[in-house]
Amino acid sequence: MVAVQTPLAYIAKRWTPSPKVLRRAALAPVVMSVVIIVTGGAVRLTGSGLGCDTWPKCTDDSLFATPEQGIHGAIEFGNRMLTYVLSAAVGWAIVAARSTKPWRRGLTRLGWAQFWVVMSNAVLGGITVWAGLNPWTVAGHFLAANALLTVATVTWIRAGEGDTAPRPRVPLPVRRLSWALTAAAGLLIAAGTIVTGSGKHAGDSSDVPRMPFDWVDAAHVHAALAWLVCVLAVGTWLALRIVDAPDDTRARARELIYVLVAQGAIGYVQFFTDVPELLVGAHMLGSSLMWIAVLRLGLSLRERPLAAPGAPAAPDAALTAA
Repeated sequence: MVAVQTPLAYIAKRWTPSPKVLRRAALAPVVMSVVIIVTGGAVRLTGSGLGCDTWPKCTDDSLFATPEQGIHGAIEFGNRMLTYVLSAAVGWAIVAARSTKPWRRGLTRLGWAQFWVVMSNAVLGGITVWAGLNPWTVAGHFLAANALLTVATVTWIRAGEGDTAPRPRVPLPVRRLSWALTAAAGLLIAAGTIVTGSGKHAGDSSDVPRMPFDWVDAAHVHAALAWLVCVLAVGTWLALRIVDAPDDTRARARELIYVLVAQGAIGYVQFFTDVPELLVGAHMLGSSLMWIAVLRLGLSLRERPLAAPGAPAAPDAALTAA
């Protein structure tokens, strides 16, 4: 009796990606996650959030945008089509991870986690349309996109590491400071959705409901969290210098500070210039880059050395039970 192979097993039997190809495959979903976040913002900032008035079709009678829907329909439908590009990028990452020799099961699971986040967020996007751009579902849609960016970034970094047990590169107090920084950055992103949900860019020219907060007060809370993140980032950088951390780890801390300075400048300029659409879009891009920088810094505080040649890869302890 001949065993039936899955398509992934069939490909893996005939192809082994190089480490460089694996890393590029893992990077593709990171790039596309940022693209989806920025273009999703463009949909809202151009008032095209209901350019397609239903889901999964664009209208009740057409899967595609129609000439009657104009530019708003084209923008919304175009953003939906990017989901297929994102899915292809995630698929490439899954195939590359499955085809490594020896098979990296933990990395493959991370790839599949990305797939399920993409699928669930697509459904959430549809619910957002059905709900007429309810600001709470819009916020959930954005946070789910950042969840995908998180998993994609972790996958990308793990693709360049081994599957041995992680070991710390800096003392525990420095790692705890980094955990606090990561938590504060996550709260900062979540607070940004409150500013958006109560602010001026509702996503459509019609009467779209807003969150029951004063957007100026929400912006002040957001700014306070931003200053907290900056303080923690500088504190982490100083701590890494004090403990003489590896050069690449200190470089990650410097990169984060650069991103925060640029992001803060954009944030204050957009606040005092009546939040113009172009700057809001730039701020969304900066948010994604900040989160990637935070994750890269946190993950650089531990290492997973490559296994010795000929030694079997150790199971990924964090994912074995998944």
